[in-house]
Amino acid sequence: MLSWLRPGRRAPEPPTPAPAADHRIYAVGDVHGRHDLLEALLARLEDDAAAHDDARQPILLFVGDLVDRGDHSREVLDLALRARLTWPQTVVLRGNHEAALLDFVEDPERGAAWLGFGGRQTLASYGVPAPGAGAEPPELHAAAEALAAALGAHARFLRETGLMFRSGDVVFAHSGVDPARPLDAQGESALLWGRSAFLEAGPPEGLRVVHGHWDDPEPTLTPARINVDTGAYYTGRLTAVRLDDETALIAVDGLDL
Repeated sequence: MLSWLRPGRRAPEPPTPAPAADHRIYAVGDVHGRHDLLEALLARLEDDAAAHDDARQPILLFVGDLVDRGDHSREVLDLALRARLTWPQTVVLRGNHEAALLDFVEDPERGAAWLGFGGRQTLASYGVPAPGAGAEPPELHAAAEALAAALGAHARFLRETGLMFRSGDVVFAHSGVDPARPLDAQGESALLWGRSAFLEAGPPEGLRVVHGHWDDPEPTLTPARINVDTGAYYTGRLTAVRLDDETALIAVDGLDL
């Protein structure tokens, strides 16, 4: 049977994709070494979770890029590790900066570019002297070995980070997903570095993607995607989003600390 819309009436908007009915997810944007902002935001998220105590399981999720650029990456990873003691479930996704750090540790010559986009600040936070510009291989290897030793428990923590998390019809990935591929066939270049048409084409139909990577002083909030990277290391604003039967932004501003 054919059905027709009455003149002047629009088709109803499809429902916004939602997480699993038993999940309440707090997704934290790119921290980039701002441990002061993360400490304040975690306190606010814990208060919010306590105020919404019901049958839903609270999940703390980091969208990646905890490290680099800011001056306190080591302290940020300490906070993220401690958060696992107070949250029933914690999910840590890998960002391109965690990937670059691990690449440097494993192959410092191939991964030397990391030093130029935040790596030097991370080395300093671990007390490791950074190689100078144009450093020779022996200096790079010495820095990588010193960093590997200084990382301690953080090394395993970083290696255990995931690439993607899904709850209901909401997908979490550091830089978004490749809309041309099914979720079970995503490539790291799209998930970590944003090398796909995600921003232009959006996610696959029926899904909502929460991501970081694409820094902007203001978060993006649409039915199709949420960007929680508000450039914490240069704006002084760290943003999270709470997703349950509603969508709520929660942020801290360095000016208020």
